[in-house]
Amino acid sequence: MFLPLISNSQNLQLSEKGEIHILTCGPYQGELYSAFGHSAIRVKDPQKGYDILYNYGVFDFDQPNFYLNFARGHLNYKLGVTEYRNFRDYYIYYNRYIHEQVLNLSHQQKQQLFDFLQWNALPENQYYLYDYFYDNCATRVRDALVKTFGDSVQFDGSYINTNYTIRELTDLYLKQQPWGDLGIDICLGLPMDKVAAPYEYMFLPDYIEKGFNHATIVRDGKRVPLVKNTIITYNSTPEEDQASAITPLISFIILLFIGIIATYFGYKKGKLYAGFDVLLFSVIGLIGWLLLLLWLATDHNAAARNFNLLWAIPLHFPVALLLLMRKKPAFLTKYFSATWIISLLLLLCWAFLPQQIHYAFIPFVILIGLRAFYIQKFLSKHEAA
Repeated sequence: MFLPLISNSQNLQLSEKGEIHILTCGPYQGELYSAFGHSAIRVKDPQKGYDILYNYGVFDFDQPNFYLNFARGHLNYKLGVTEYRNFRDYYIYYNRYIHEQVLNLSHQQKQQLFDFLQWNALPENQYYLYDYFYDNCATRVRDALVKTFGDSVQFDGSYINTNYTIRELTDLYLKQQPWGDLGIDICLGLPMDKVAAPYEYMFLPDYIEKGFNHATIVRDGKRVPLVKNTIITYNSTPEEDQASAITPLISFIILLFIGIIATYFGYKKGKLYAGFDVLLFSVIGLIGWLLLLLWLATDHNAAARNFNLLWAIPLHFPVALLLLMRKKPAFLTKYFSATWIISLLLLLCWAFLPQQIHYAFIPFVILIGLRAFYIQKFLSKHEAA
């Protein structure tokens, strides 16, 4: 009975004892999306009996065309409203720390922010188009204050003394999820390698907390710290590293070793082992088509201009299938000659590319170049014969 009241009303008033807290919750390594932590806003008023949690990180699987919208970059998130206690207990259950920054606002300012949150939670206002780095559950918390108070709120980014790119900031949180990190590095392109401004660090909940600690607001005509004090609601206990022992680098080294063995015995026996190459280059080509679609056919802005297409060349599929033909087309020799040259140039230029390509792909690109070189030599020899 309480939830419909708080989610559909714009008339709730705070007493003088009312407070607004910014919540920062720790990461959970059980899921990729939860590895970055979470941010939310708590409105607490013991005199009125309010303890409301505003959460910008809610999405609905039942929304029309959910999976299509997700693939196209049109996923709607919404501002969810719940009881604080339920939210708190959930995060404690998963051993995720909870820090609560008590905002240093006047009674009037608290009511202004509460009014904005109530308005934002209305069904016609609660949805927004999610963006990984520029419009997410953390940035929405910051923007709620900016929209409410305008230039009265100022964030001082001088405490940031690093020059991380957005990709590097993301990598910091995925050390226990190497395969998730690999997937992000494959799918997201050059925009991820932009050096983040201090304000842009706040797409991460940790930097929402740090940013608010270094922010000020005009209160009663004076500029004061935005945060009055911080409450440690729950300290998480240390857990074992959950990272898989089989990392992408190890997997690709093993695959390279298999490719070297296949090439050695193929050379000794004068065989191509076309099945191996068809599988290898078809998978690579299909990855390339996926990356091209993410770039050109969706609104995932971070997937644009992806330099992984230098090794994941879409034309590998279906060209690789032609290796199964008894009489192979003449152009295959030149095609695989170009492929190993591109692979070699990519390896030589790896450290100088404007986009950071995941280091685990180095042995994989070596494998691509090795097999393409062998295919070209094999086809040239049989053409001459």
